[in-house]
Amino acid sequence: MSEIPKRYRKFKEDYPAVAEAYESMGDAVHNAGPLDEKTRALIKLAISTGARLQGAVHSHARKAVKAGATKEEMRQVALLALPTIGLPSMMATLSWIDDIIGDE
Repeated sequence: MSEIPKRYRKFKEDYPAVAEAYESMGDAVHNAGPLDEKTRALIKLAISTGARLQGAVHSHARKAVKAGATKEEMRQVALLALPTIGLPSMMATLSWIDDIIGDE
């Protein structure tokens, strides 16, 4: 599994107060309701998929693995997007997920 991107590590180093505020906001929204960690991770993966954000898909795939999501669950997130965002976007998402979990 990939590690935290160099660009984000540099952002935290260059702007620690901004990074801390960003991470605090993330913690706050994750704790604002009843969803468990794995469900939240899969939802964030789905949001990133719909927005076609490669870096976010990578990040949320890593977080989903950490939260206990299986490869099959993450791939289903991409498949569920097919009727809404189309085949090319869904295929891109599958490849981005596979960048993190492997393409077995």
